[in-house]
Amino acid sequence: MKADILHRLIALRQARSPCALVTRIIDGCQSLIAGGSPDGDLVLTPAHLEQIAARLAADKSGPLEADPGLFVRVYAPPSRLFVVGAVHIAQFLAPMATMAGFEVTVIDPRRAFANADRFPDVELSDEWPDEAMAKRLPDAQTAVVTLTHDPKLDDPALVVALASPAFYIGALGSRRTHAQRVERLTAEGLGEQVTRIHAPVGLDLGGRSPAEIAVSVLAQIVMVKHGHDL
Repeated sequence: MKADILHRLIALRQARSPCALVTRIIDGCQSLIAGGSPDGDLVLTPAHLEQIAARLAADKSGPLEADPGLFVRVYAPPSRLFVVGAVHIAQFLAPMATMAGFEVTVIDPRRAFANADRFPDVELSDEWPDEAMAKRLPDAQTAVVTLTHDPKLDDPALVVALASPAFYIGALGSRRTHAQRVERLTAEGLGEQVTRIHAPVGLDLGGRSPAEIAVSVLAQIVMVKHGHDL
């Protein structure tokens, strides 16, 4: 690998930007693709770039179908999940999402809720949700779920999430609660964005316990992540 490609690859990974390294097996010629643009010595056709984009979206490395002599190595940052509200549902959602490969952060300024006894082996933040999320910069590999039922905590987090490219935004609450939420967020100038919020959050699996709701939330996040939104 040439030094310039290596340095750009390192920079892209540090910035959590998905990219793909394409190598021609016969001679080792390479190009790095990020944002749809190739950079390197390897000339790629529009058909190549289309299939590379599909592999990036699927986070799947392997030989290129259009040209088996080209090998695509996908570098996709781990998906993240920001859970606002250290409530009972979060106690089930956090470990399940971790097992599913997400980097989980539970955010709640109420330290009686957000503590290591209730959330072992999970990153915790006792900052106000908007401050915590602004520091962590939700990106296109980030899901955000608000669970507190408290507009003072949920709404600021949703404002930050809606201003970001987060791939999933969900909020706990009934349809009536969400209608009131939409009114508040619309008053803040977010009327065109509120349709991005999945609410009531989760797939309708019929469950009502905290664990069952957590399953439905994670299932919906995974579904949206892989492009199968309802």
